[in-house]
Amino acid sequence: MANFQLSQQQIADYWRDGYIIVRNFLAQEEIDKLYKIAVGDDAISKHAFDLNDQSGKKTKLTLWYNPGNDAYGLLTRSKRIVDSVDRLLDGSSPVCHFHSKLMQKEPKVGGAWEWHQDYGYWYKNEFLFPDEMVSVMVAITEATKANGCLQVIKGTHKMGRVEHGFSGEQVGAAQRYVDLALKTMPLVYVELAPGDALFFHPNLLHRSEANLSDKARWSLISCYNRQDNIGYNEPNGSHRVPVKIVPDEALMEWETSGVMDSAGFLEKDKDQALK
Repeated sequence: MANFQLSQQQIADYWRDGYIIVRNFLAQEEIDKLYKIAVGDDAISKHAFDLNDQSGKKTKLTLWYNPGNDAYGLLTRSKRIVDSVDRLLDGSSPVCHFHSKLMQKEPKVGGAWEWHQDYGYWYKNEFLFPDEMVSVMVAITEATKANGCLQVIKGTHKMGRVEHGFSGEQVGAAQRYVDLALKTMPLVYVELAPGDALFFHPNLLHRSEANLSDKARWSLISCYNRQDNIGYNEPNGSHRVPVKIVPDEALMEWETSGVMDSAGFLEKDKDQALK
């Protein structure tokens, strides 16, 4: 979406609901390129790891910290994303890239994500200001109820942080507060077409079901932070490095390859960003 800029209404909707959906954020040819790299990139495959849900089903992801000149790095550094993040976040210090995750929910076997807030994880990294953080999900393949699309409880970012504990190998929100939230606020299934984007607040309660369909669900989730919001217990310094913005056209016009090892991949036994 060339020269994209969030409207004042979209910004207001984000702060009211805890999320906004931007349809057709990426063009089909951009998604085709990203999908081809995702399924064929040796680095993405080599650094992928599984996390078990409560039932033992596995959800697979690859996480890295440093966006480079590969296709995924150019997307996370693109003007349309970084400018949008800048308009949504509280504060005025530079926008930094915390980390990106390629979520790979395979057909029939892709596990669930339990109810949680991203800040349920990041609070333990000692970030103090959740309003200075945001996640951006870009659908690489179709996300539907059938293949385990994201579910959110609208408006729950206004609850503040809920206590979290382990649920399988994941961190889940206290069920009592989830139940109360579901009594009070609407549950929304975030069904996305390839190229749609979801911007959501770190205190928004969200989850996803296991993928029992015959279609994979792949998505990129990039997380951003204001430079002055220090993660005092976050060993990776990416969250304090201002993003070097590139033109939106770079994704298609620049020569790119798969994600390089210099991206700083997270290994499962060092998953500070996840626990």
